[in-house]
Amino acid sequence: MGSRVELVARLVVALQRPGVDGVLATPDVLEDLLLLGALEGKVVIGSMNRGGLQGSAFELDDRFTAYRSAEEIAARRLDGGKMLTRIDLADAGTVATLESSAAAVTGLAEHKLMAMVEPFWSTRGEDGRVTNLLDPDSVIRSIQIASGLGATSAYTWLKLPVVDELERVMEATTLPTLLLGGDPIAAPEATYASWGRALELPSVRGLVVGRALLFPPDGDVAAAVDHAAALVHGNNT
Repeated sequence: MGSRVELVARLVVALQRPGVDGVLATPDVLEDLLLLGALEGKVVIGSMNRGGLQGSAFELDDRFTAYRSAEEIAARRLDGGKMLTRIDLADAGTVATLESSAAAVTGLAEHKLMAMVEPFWSTRGEDGRVTNLLDPDSVIRSIQIASGLGATSAYTWLKLPVVDELERVMEATTLPTLLLGGDPIAAPEATYASWGRALELPSVRGLVVGRALLFPPDGDVAAAVDHAAALVHGNNT
């Protein structure tokens, strides 16, 4: 992923596959794809807060340093904005992130645009590293907080990890949900199987997958994307 040319080329291949509905990315990546004509007819979601750099002392004070507001998302005629919302009760930076995320949810709803909230219950270890807790109860706590952000949830979607006891986890919300693919640590067949089971749940509407599909073990981006799209849409892709 260190090569921007390679990354964008793989994204273009993915976006050309039937069944791929759109893309979520930062402004720089979206502009590259726009110039290449790869966004025509696609759902385009802008990533908003990128200021909480991994490993930094201010990681959980995750400021909106990409698309800064709903107005910027609307002005560029995107379909919505995504905000990473990590919650650590021991870190004072959390409250600023919650406040900014809530303002973005409200602002996007005023423009009738999707507000995609990606919540995590997080903790900072003795070594200073932030860890997202992926046990079912922690994910449920994060869902409950994320669901209440903003003046309305009418345009709110959740972006959640695939975790154990997902059926119980998904009972914590009535909001439409997209599942994130996560880092490709399991064999592709096991990953696809877990996605397929998760997609059977009523409120799960699709997948948002990055590295697992763009950099599959065999290098065949098109085949990996087609497999995931078939899970989401059936064989009608």
